[in-house]
Amino acid sequence: MLPVKSSATLTVLHKLGVTFVRNIQTDVMPLKLAANLTTLFPEVKSISERYEKAKTAGFHYVECAFPFAEPKEQLQNVKKKLGLEHVLFNGYPGDVRNGDRGIAALPDRKKEFQDNVDINIQYAKALDCKRIHVMAGVTKGLDQKLCDETYLENIALIADKFAKEGLTCMLEPINDSVTIPGYYLTDVHKAVEIIKKLNRPNVKLQFDFFHMQLLHGNFTENFKKYYQYIGHIQVAQAPDRSEPGFQGEVDYSYVFKLLEDHGYDGYVGLEYMPKGDTVEGLKWLKEMNMTL
Repeated sequence: MLPVKSSATLTVLHKLGVTFVRNIQTDVMPLKLAANLTTLFPEVKSISERYEKAKTAGFHYVECAFPFAEPKEQLQNVKKKLGLEHVLFNGYPGDVRNGDRGIAALPDRKKEFQDNVDINIQYAKALDCKRIHVMAGVTKGLDQKLCDETYLENIALIADKFAKEGLTCMLEPINDSVTIPGYYLTDVHKAVEIIKKLNRPNVKLQFDFFHMQLLHGNFTENFKKYYQYIGHIQVAQAPDRSEPGFQGEVDYSYVFKLLEDHGYDGYVGLEYMPKGDTVEGLKWLKEMNMTL
C-alpha cells in the first residue's frame, strides 16, 4: 500500500459508493491515473460515452486504443465539455477487423503507413493529446531483417513529423503469448536499442507492467535500467489483465511504491479488463490508499 503520510491533510470523497482518500499536504505527489477508455466502462460502446463515464467516476485523465471510429470533432467537443485530459492513444492501426495491430513493421504496407501519418496528427491536435503509441504489427512468417529495416525507417519518419507538432512517439513491447500472437515488438531490450539507435528525444518507451511480467518477469530491474527512456506507464494484473488491486502475479502496492520512489510524475494508464462493473471494481483504489 502507498502509505498516507502522517503530516498530510486528508479529504475523504464519496463518489458512486467508492471512497477515495485525497492526500493533500504531502511531499509525495499522487500518481496521475488515466482511465483506458477501450478497456474500462464496457457498459457503453463509444469513446464519447466512456468520456462521460470516466468523468462521473472521478477521473481527470484518459487514454484509449484507437479513436478513429468517431469523428475527431465530436470527441473534441465532449472532452472539452467535460474538462478531461486525453494523454495517449494508439496510432493508425491498419485494418483491425482483418487482424491488423499496427503496420509500422510490415514491409509491404510502408506506403499505407506513411500515407496515414497525418491522421494521427489530426486526432492528436483535436484531442490535445501529446503521446501516440505507434503499433508495429504482426510479422510472424515475414522476413524479420526486412521488418527491422521497415520499422526503423517508419518510426524515424513518423517521429520526425511528430516532433514538428510537439508529439511523442511511444514504442510498447507487447506479449505475443496472450495478447497479440506474432507481434513484432516483444522485447523491452530490443525496444530500448531501437530508441537508442533512432536517437530522437521524442521517441519513448511505453512500459506496461502487465506485458513486462508476461514477457520477461524481473520488471523491477528492467524498470530501473530503462527508467530514463520511459514516457508512459500502464498497469493491469497478470495473468488475466484484471484490476491491479486484485490477486495475481504482480504486487501493485510494490509497483506504485517503486514509481513513487523514482519520482515518476507521468501518467499511469489503467489498461485492464474489469471483472465486473467498472466503478464497483475501482474499490481497489481505496484499498491501496490511491486517489484519482
